[in-house]
Amino acid sequence: MQEVLNFGVDVAKAELVIGVVGHPQRNTTIPNADGPIKRWLKTVPSGSRIAVESTGEYHSRVIALAQERGFAAYVLNARDVYFYAKALGQRGKTDRVDAQLISRYVREHHDRLHTFHAGSPVEQEVNQLLRRRAALVMHQGGIAQSLKGLGSLEGGARALRAQVDRVLEQIDQRIEALIASQDDLAASAQQIRTVPGIGAQGAALLTCLFRRIDFAHEDALVAFTGLDPRPMDSGQKHGKRRLSKRGPALLRRQLFMMAFSASRTKLFKPVYEALRARGLSSTASFVILGRKLLKIAFALWRTQKPFAPERWIAKNA
Repeated sequence: MQEVLNFGVDVAKAELVIGVVGHPQRNTTIPNADGPIKRWLKTVPSGSRIAVESTGEYHSRVIALAQERGFAAYVLNARDVYFYAKALGQRGKTDRVDAQLISRYVREHHDRLHTFHAGSPVEQEVNQLLRRRAALVMHQGGIAQSLKGLGSLEGGARALRAQVDRVLEQIDQRIEALIASQDDLAASAQQIRTVPGIGAQGAALLTCLFRRIDFAHEDALVAFTGLDPRPMDSGQKHGKRRLSKRGPALLRRQLFMMAFSASRTKLFKPVYEALRARGLSSTASFVILGRKLLKIAFALWRTQKPFAPERWIAKNA
């Protein structure tokens, strides 16, 4: 019986460092380009597993090409791999060591990992635009803060903000066109937008997420977002619950903003006020409300029905 090999790939913009635990002859370094990757994949035995850490976009090429050839491909949470290295007592860090570490991690934990699914080309572009939009908004805020109080630069700062706003508008228009280009995608996004507080960006993000990953239940979805409270108990001590924050930061930010918007609507304002009345901070209240919105959107996705406010009110009376 042929041994299943676990290839760990440390990804950089220019090159891929590849390692296989127990098979040093398979260790190699290749350019991060289509041709070299395809030639390397021809040498990989069928049935092998190929894993990378999430690196934004640099890992997408090797994962896509590996999946085209039928290999099980995994995109690992970098924090998981980091703490795994700490648990092993790893004292140094090089690209070769990281590749070997990823290989070992997949060999030991592949039974609880899910293979990566990037989604359709349209969904991939929507997600890419949403990530770029979030980064642009963040940088816009930093630039505005750095120029604050400089009267001599007020005109230039105002023109810069206007230019960024135009780019953001172009991104929003492109996302809207992509969603509208597929009837099923548009219908699902429109259903999710029937929830007060969820706008075009939130609906696009959640629709692409639900289509890309088949979540078994709503608790698995909440855990994926990183908005699940993490227990810190030991013996008689009951520590303070904190969010795991394991999922995509973009998704958590979007849910937070949706909750902020929903807290000002007629339907969800009483929910937010009740949470505040319990002594919770505004941030904690937005997190809880964001989880509620996420679960509602997931229910709409599964049932393919629009949001019914009166049914939600009756259920949560």
